[in-house]
Amino acid sequence: MSRIGKLPVSIPAGVTVTVDSDNLVTVKGPKGTLTQKVSSDVKIENKDGVLHFTRDNDDRRIRAMHGLYRVLVHNMVIGVSEGFSKTLTIIGTGYRAQLQGKNLVLNMGYSHPVEMVPAEGISFEVPNPTTIIVRGYDKQAVGQTAAEIRAVRPPEPYLGKGIRYENEHVRRKAGKAAK
Repeated sequence: MSRIGKLPVSIPAGVTVTVDSDNLVTVKGPKGTLTQKVSSDVKIENKDGVLHFTRDNDDRRIRAMHGLYRVLVHNMVIGVSEGFSKTLTIIGTGYRAQLQGKNLVLNMGYSHPVEMVPAEGISFEVPNPTTIIVRGYDKQAVGQTAAEIRAVRPPEPYLGKGIRYENEHVRRKAGKAAK
């Protein structure tokens, strides 16, 4: 058995999980609704508010899908009940972020400010001009949005300036050797 796939997924209060006949899992909670199509090789059973994932055989691909779909459904349950967040830090003189309505405006040393429009279910917070918090109930969308913000000005290896994740370590290079 897959170490991850055999772990049960407990369903918290206020969250409903439905599995229809073609293995379409729908998770509804206070923060939103998420759906995921699960392979027909992986069986899902709901016993007393706990989801159990099983598979028919030990084919390599099916073993991989067993753990994958368990984690995807688990992330959906956490997302609609608690939500996810990613924190980004801006380092560099004159680099800053601000909110204009729901949109995020980044001044990153370009000739123009870069405006980011949040996708559905995503929200931005800017507690100070050098910190951005991306929040949402879909883990994949939160990570993708954070990656798009980071791509505006990725951290460079010589001075470390740019946008980085909160605990990201940027490997620094020595500059030119002085004579």
